[in-house]
Amino acid sequence: MVKPITGMLRRGLVLDLSVAFGLGTASGYFWWYGFHMPAVRKRDTFYAKLEDQRAEALGQV
Repeated sequence: MVKPITGMLRRGLVLDLSVAFGLGTASGYFWWYGFHMPAVRKRDTFYAKLEDQRAEALGQV
């Protein structure tokens, strides 16, 4: 006689959800700190430089 398989679905579901949330969180952090923040920093630096040039041209230094 074969024993019934109990708890396998729940264990598989917990593992799948844990892996999905872990990989999703890791991917989110990678995107945020690897792409988004450097792009924002570069944009802000560009506009700060542009504003400094504008102020200098108008004699507002």
